[in-house]
Amino acid sequence: MTDTQRNPTDTSGTLDEALERIHLSGPERDGWLSNHAPMAIEALVRHGHARVAHRWLDTYRPKLEDMPGSVAPVTALNWQEALGDISRVADWTAFFERETADRPWRTVLAEWWPRLLPGIAAGATHGVIRVGHAVRTLLEGEETAPRVRELAHALGYWAARHQPLPALARLAPAPDAAAALDRVPLIADQDGGIRSRFEQLTGLTGFPDWPGRAPSGPEAARAAIEELVRAATHRYATHGHADPIMLVHAATAPNAVLRTLPALPGTLWTPSLHAAWAASAAVTSAYGPREAQPVTEHLTAQAARAAQAAQATPAAHAAPVAQAASAAQHPQEVFERAAAHGDDHTIKFADTALDVGDAAALVAAGRAIELNTPAW
Repeated sequence: MTDTQRNPTDTSGTLDEALERIHLSGPERDGWLSNHAPMAIEALVRHGHARVAHRWLDTYRPKLEDMPGSVAPVTALNWQEALGDISRVADWTAFFERETADRPWRTVLAEWWPRLLPGIAAGATHGVIRVGHAVRTLLEGEETAPRVRELAHALGYWAARHQPLPALARLAPAPDAAAALDRVPLIADQDGGIRSRFEQLTGLTGFPDWPGRAPSGPEAARAAIEELVRAATHRYATHGHADPIMLVHAATAPNAVLRTLPALPGTLWTPSLHAAWAASAAVTSAYGPREAQPVTEHLTAQAARAAQAAQATPAAHAAPVAQAASAAQHPQEVFERAAAHGDDHTIKFADTALDVGDAAALVAAGRAIELNTPAW
């Protein structure tokens, strides 16, 4: 079936059909690279690009590999011995397919989230990111079989790649998330893959203590994660040049946690905050540059003009200034550029930038479009 034969207004059907195609493949390719199709497709459909979702998948599909064969069933009694064993990914996927078929998906998620959260680094954080996309779809739309199955595949991948980060000391508290990211020490040797880089974290003194005090409750934890996502997204504009692909995860990983919170009990929100910070800091340490780099003039001119106008404008006129800035770079226009660019990481980062929604986030999304190689 071609794109023109599909109903371009039936976004629900497009997503479900795409997920069914994706579930014929495994979660990785070329040894350890994550399958980004379910995340990119979900973002494309959500932002009004369902019409091109299958064309995007047609281009991406040849990169994918079949799901590996089963080794032995994962059960409620032996799951701990299979945790972090990528050779058991098919077994983990089948386990979560059974679990979500027998029980409500929220119940399964609430049971397994605290078990998987310590291994948030799994698959370069793509385990939790894939879960975040799957949960958002289930929360905002119909709970169809392909969408529930996508959550099972996401949880299975996270469990199979489960990778705890080393426990690090807490350094002096930072006043906010942006300052905390600025103070993250970098690993000594920024060469090699993410696994070897994360192994070097043990040689660091520690990470800044952020947010310092324990949150006063679930809503305070949510607000802190929102602050972290915003800070990491903004930071990409000036620091993403060091590794344009990998540094998107400093923002997209905590945003995946943020998207999952509404489906979780409030008691899990504070532990989720700490895991989100650890993941963002670890990616920053492993790939961040030692020096910031100003973004190109055509990306910053609008933000600079808006900032100057805001400083010279009475508070009563602040809203019109913000509206004028956003009119010059509309969020959906930014995402349309990312969709046309086609790179999976660029699409996912633009999706997160739209969640943040301010002018600086849109500039950062534009920076990702500029830095990353187009898919076509």
